[in-house]
Amino acid sequence: MPTLSEAESKALVAAHGIPVPDERVVADADGAVAAADAIGYPVVLKLNGDAIAHKTERGLVRLGVADPGAVAQAAAELLAAATPDDGPVGLLVAPMLRGNRELIAGLHHDPQFGPTVMLGIGGILAEAVADVAFRLVPLTAVDAEDLIDDLRTQTLLGPFRGEPAVDRDALVAMVIGLAELAEARPDVASVDLNPLIVVDGRPIAVDALVEVRA
Repeated sequence: MPTLSEAESKALVAAHGIPVPDERVVADADGAVAAADAIGYPVVLKLNGDAIAHKTERGLVRLGVADPGAVAQAAAELLAAATPDDGPVGLLVAPMLRGNRELIAGLHHDPQFGPTVMLGIGGILAEAVADVAFRLVPLTAVDAEDLIDDLRTQTLLGPFRGEPAVDRDALVAMVIGLAELAEARPDVASVDLNPLIVVDGRPIAVDALVEVRA
């Protein structure tokens, strides 16, 4: 199934209220250095393109790149790793966000019931706790609150390791935004926001993948 690039995926979800990092798409190493200078170090570099769905598995992500020389080198390596099957590619330059908690969220189509919104615990705990919850679209703010309450690992949503509690209003808005996206764009087959890093209590989608029906 066709996918949007990470940059296009983030632009789509951001239009429906999903917080994403302040990042830039550039064509070459010089552009990456200029973008990193503007964003501030350290940064994340990724190869960006419509046909690139599994960047981490292919080694197409560089984390914590700390200076212009390292950015230029990483950019050159990523562009050299592109294959003809990737089609047109660019570089995504983003701030290096850090938080002790990660969430996952998304939009999926159930063959029987239609679009559903998913929210769960992400990061290194995702497989261990397998804590996810779903709601059918359309949904209300009350439904979104109930979805959040369905997560068993509620302690991870409260104050944690010196960080404030997760902003529930922001989570509710994100869930509603995904539901509104499903209604506005029936051609969207799925949305995968993984991970959402919780920064100062606010979940931010540092990666996004949108699949569309051909």
